[in-house]
Amino acid sequence: MSKSKRTIDGQPTPILLPLSLIPLIPSRLTRYILFEILKIFVVSLIALTLMILMVGVGRELLRRGLGVVAIVQLLPYILPISLQFAFPATALFSVCCVYGRMAADGEVSTVKASGISPLRLLQPALIFAALLSPVAVGVSDLAVSWGRPGINRVVLMSVEDIAYRVLRAQHSYTSDHGFSIHVRDVEGQTLIHPTVTVHNHSSEGPMKLSAREGRLQLDSETYNLILHVTDSQVESGSGIQGIVPGQTEFKIPLAAAMVDKGPEDKSPSWLSLAVIRSERLQQDARTHAAAGQLAAHVGFSILTSRSGDIAGGMGRHMESQVEHSRKRLTRLHVEPWRRWAEGFTCFFFVFVGAPLAMIARTSDYWTTFGICFLPILLVYYPLFIFGLEQAKDASIPPYGVWIGNVVLVAIGTALIARVRRY
Repeated sequence: MSKSKRTIDGQPTPILLPLSLIPLIPSRLTRYILFEILKIFVVSLIALTLMILMVGVGRELLRRGLGVVAIVQLLPYILPISLQFAFPATALFSVCCVYGRMAADGEVSTVKASGISPLRLLQPALIFAALLSPVAVGVSDLAVSWGRPGINRVVLMSVEDIAYRVLRAQHSYTSDHGFSIHVRDVEGQTLIHPTVTVHNHSSEGPMKLSAREGRLQLDSETYNLILHVTDSQVESGSGIQGIVPGQTEFKIPLAAAMVDKGPEDKSPSWLSLAVIRSERLQQDARTHAAAGQLAAHVGFSILTSRSGDIAGGMGRHMESQVEHSRKRLTRLHVEPWRRWAEGFTCFFFVFVGAPLAMIARTSDYWTTFGICFLPILLVYYPLFIFGLEQAKDASIPPYGVWIGNVVLVAIGTALIARVRRY
């Protein structure tokens, strides 16, 4: 590309176009810039994704005590989650590097002096970001519908290995699935004097089991963790105790974590966009049914002159059901807007970052990226969180989650006008 010379004040000033740049028509210039963006984007995406993968796998390893096999099995499921966070940052980084270097070398000024509009320079970045954003939405949808359930499945199927590994090291293991095990020692696969507490969250309290020795085994078909014990003693939460001599099997049910719950039992953030469309209609019907039951209960209580039943236990329960159903319906309306708003951060980050990098005029990649990313970070994410919370509370329409994106459009438009003017 073109060279520049320094003036007295240290600012670059363009000189005549070199022979390599003069033949460049706008279409060739567009391809050149797009190639530079894609080159940096691919390299930085691989680097950032690997870093996120290592952080994600390392966190799971430390938190859950996963083995090497389980970690390898986790990688495909963590990949879409990693890409979900890597796309916006790498898209911004790549355009900042390209346009910051071009501005620092005087190439932007040279192209403008040759009569080519700065919008022509920005066109490749905007096209690239516009094509990347729907891909980011699809990856986010894949992370929710396939990545997260896959991670939970791998961790659950590794619960036996995790328990033995932690018990050998710490002699105590507490699971996320509602049970804890304490042992005096572990010899091979044998637990010496194990004490198992199952937290069933009922009014009777947890069940406690102690034995002379025991052994863990995961039933992969029923998803039960089977505890083979010898000379055990059982104590229920209500205080009832019993002694069971000899060999006995006790099952700790883990199926609740593996059962493929229906869409009505899942949080909207765990549903794919295709499922949300149908689930929204079902939830709307359930909301109307719950409101009808509450209205019938109130009407019947008034008709029978038992107004106290309206505020009684049954009335409060029905009212809470209606409130919960309405909140879930609101979240089902908000979730698609949130998913698309997050995916299109790729476009809006580039819309602000590209002209800002031209104005910054520095060839230092990290300086340019910091100049562009920090203001975007401070402006966009607080507005996005504010809009999301207000939309969940039904204080604003579901499309209110795009407040941050709209503000970025306004900022980017002002920056592009400045680039065109100067």
